[in-house]
Amino acid sequence: MIPVILHYGARDELAEDLAEIVARELSEALAATGKATLAVPGGTTPGAFLRALAARPLDWSRVTVMLTDERFVPETSDRSNTRLIRETLLQGAAAAATLVPFYAPAERPEQVLDTLSGAVTAVLPLDVCVLGMGEDMHTASLFPGADLLDQALSPTAPPLLPMRAPGAPEPRITLTAPVLRAARSLHLLITGAGKQLALEKALAEGPVVEAPVRCVLTAPEPITVHYAD
Repeated sequence: MIPVILHYGARDELAEDLAEIVARELSEALAATGKATLAVPGGTTPGAFLRALAARPLDWSRVTVMLTDERFVPETSDRSNTRLIRETLLQGAAAAATLVPFYAPAERPEQVLDTLSGAVTAVLPLDVCVLGMGEDMHTASLFPGADLLDQALSPTAPPLLPMRAPGAPEPRITLTAPVLRAARSLHLLITGAGKQLALEKALAEGPVVEAPVRCVLTAPEPITVHYAD
């Protein structure tokens, strides 16, 4: 499917509009099934969107939230994406949402993977998934050159995998391509000229392993790209 690309004049406009769209999609899921599952990205780019979404009036007690990926660090770390969404999204009324953890105390993510995967599997499929993208064309923690990338891109991949990538200082935990591609609504949030160029490159034909974001750009349900300089 061909992605829908929305261009915004300012990043705050993007954040508010995306929050409105996601809130509407969550409301539709709640009306249809009585519950909703949302996956959101970490990093610094989505902060304004997450704060805007937290302010939307929803029955947050029936919403389950998870990350698209996480660094394998405790919440006390300033590199924790879980800490970020607690400080941005899970505030006010939105604090009533259920958070599915992507970290548990262990030396290696493989030691707790079964427990973490079980909690994810129990709330799939995703109703709404918002992703980010790096200038290297990674999404979630599906990095070019990562150790388990081929497995994570496979249609038979488990829902959650550990991932180690060149330049990443710690292991990651990531949702895999089948989970991301199966989301009922998919959004890609990007800002800056470098990521716009990366998106143009990713939209061209080529191997998914060289541009892992292609796995969602070709999802069965067309992804909506939200872009601002």
